[in-house]
Amino acid sequence: MSTAISLYIHWPFCVSKCPYCDFNSHVSEKPIEEARWRRALLTELDHFANKSVNGQLVSIFFGGGTPSTMAPKTAAALIEAARRYWPNPKYLEISLEANPTSVDASKLEDFAAAGVNRLSLGVQSFSNKTLKFLGREHSAKQATVAIELANTYFERYSFDLIYGLPEQSTKMWENELNLALSIACGHLSLYQLSIEAGTQFFADKVSEADSETGANLYTLTHNLTAQAGLNHYEISNYARPGEECQHNVSIWRGSDYIGVGPGAHGRMSEGLDTDALYQIYNPDRWLEKVENEGHATAKRTRLTSNERAEEIIMTGLRLSEGIEVRPFESFLNNDALFRLKEGGFLVMEKGVLRTTDTGQLCLNSVISELLSI
Repeated sequence: MSTAISLYIHWPFCVSKCPYCDFNSHVSEKPIEEARWRRALLTELDHFANKSVNGQLVSIFFGGGTPSTMAPKTAAALIEAARRYWPNPKYLEISLEANPTSVDASKLEDFAAAGVNRLSLGVQSFSNKTLKFLGREHSAKQATVAIELANTYFERYSFDLIYGLPEQSTKMWENELNLALSIACGHLSLYQLSIEAGTQFFADKVSEADSETGANLYTLTHNLTAQAGLNHYEISNYARPGEECQHNVSIWRGSDYIGVGPGAHGRMSEGLDTDALYQIYNPDRWLEKVENEGHATAKRTRLTSNERAEEIIMTGLRLSEGIEVRPFESFLNNDALFRLKEGGFLVMEKGVLRTTDTGQLCLNSVISELLSI
C-alpha cells in the first residue's frame, strides 16, 4: 500500500541571523558555492528516493535559513528530481520560504517559473521600529511590495507575523493584524514571541509577554481572524477553507516525511515500524559527508510504539481537527483525560479528541499531563 510522503529541503543560509531565531540558519563567511550545494542536495535526495517504500509525494517545502537566497534554478532542479522519483498529483503543493528584501523579491517570478506554487513570506511586522528590533533586513514598505508580488506570481501565499513583543499594546497588535488581514490571501502564520535558549534575545534577557498579556493577545488574534473568515486550524496558523498548508498538516497528522539538507529531520515507515532520521547539523560537515558518502544521516533510530504514538498525539492536538482516540487509548492517562475535559481544556465528540481554546493556551502542559502514565 502506498503511503503519503512529504519532502522538506533545508537551505541553511541567511543574510543575517535574527536575534530571536533558534533554527539551523547560518551567515556564510565566504561566498556560497551554489553549484556544489545544488549537487549535494540532489545527491542526498537521490539517496532517500532509493530508500523510501511505496511512497506518493504529496508536498515539497523549501525551508531554512532563507531559501529565497538560493538560485531559482537550484529549486527547479530539486523539484524536477522529486517529481521524477515519486508518483505525485498534477497539483503538488510546493512551498518556499522567502524574505521580503528587494533582492529576494526580485527573484519571485523565477521561483514561480521553477515550479514553486505557494510562497511563505517572513514579514514579521509592518512597523519599521519593530523590524529593526527583530533584526530584519527589510522595511515595512518592502514587505508590502513583496506581498503584492506574491499576489501577482503565486496563486497561494502566506506571510508570518510575530506578536507579544516587549511594549506592544493590545491596540498596537489589533491595528497591525487588521492591516495584515486586509492584504492577506488565504493564510496567515501568527506567532507569539518565544525566547529560546541559544538565541541573542536569550543572551540579552529580552522578555516575552507575560501569561495574562499573551492570553489576551491570543484571544484577540483568534477573534479577529475568525471575523475575517480564517479558520484557526493549528495553534499558530489561520486559513480559509482549502488554503491550509498541506505539507505541515500531513506531518502533524503523522504521515511520513523526508528531510534533505543540514539538520533536516525525517520519519520513514515500513509496515508498522517508523524510523526517525536526523541529518548532520553543521552545513560544512553535512556537505563533506554527502560528497563522500552520498548522504549525511547523523542518526537513524527505530521509534518504539510509545514514542511514535506520543509524537502523533502531540502534533495531532496542535490541529483544530484533533485526533481519533481509539488508536491511542492505551497511551493516554485516563484520569488526566477526565480532568482535562472537566476543566475545559479538551473536548471529545464522536471519538475525536480536540483541544479547546483554553487548552491551546497551555498545550504543552495539557499534553504532558495527558501522557503521564
